[in-house]
Amino acid sequence: MRVVLAEDLYLLRDGLARMLTAHGFEVVAAVETGPELLEALLGLRPDVAVVDVRLPPTRTDEGLQAALVARREIPGLPVLVLSQHVEQLYARELLADGNGGVGYLLKDRVFNAEQFVDAVRRVAGGGMAMDPDVIAKLLVRSEREEPISRLTPREREVLALMAEGRSNLAIGQRLFLSESAVSKHTASIFAKLDLAPSDDDNRRVLAVLAYLNSATTR
Repeated sequence: MRVVLAEDLYLLRDGLARMLTAHGFEVVAAVETGPELLEALLGLRPDVAVVDVRLPPTRTDEGLQAALVARREIPGLPVLVLSQHVEQLYARELLADGNGGVGYLLKDRVFNAEQFVDAVRRVAGGGMAMDPDVIAKLLVRSEREEPISRLTPREREVLALMAEGRSNLAIGQRLFLSESAVSKHTASIFAKLDLAPSDDDNRRVLAVLAYLNSATTR
């Protein structure tokens, strides 16, 4: 699996590259600036991009802006964002195009290699990997918007955990529900969000996108 990595701090960039390589990824480019990132994404078209938000030259939002431009040129390009903080505007922009294959992790909440590598693989496969703190920030607005307001409090809990990339079994363990009960909740969520029957994995991504994209409504 081919990865483009963007991180301005040398030690962190080198450490991430070594970790990804050790887990079977091919790091085709490891860059430190926004322009270098955009060139690498458009030129190499990787399977997934791992991107810091703030890159030189301005260290504002160079990394994310490069990723957004690349996703417009390459629809559905998987992007996993790493940030020190919850940047609500950035998260909303990343989710606004309605495609899957996105993630947003906070650097100080990645506790081990397995957690990070699993998130990279999930995003590369078209899924979601959202830190709970990011979801909580977006939830404040999203719960007031349609169609999310149709969901019961329990269904919102299930959907929030779905946004973290958890399976029905893992959601059940977290909420002390049986797997069949979680399946019933997910079926209800799909129905209330008007998601027609299709591959379950695809509907999970669409449901999460509907949940998170509702935060973009102003």
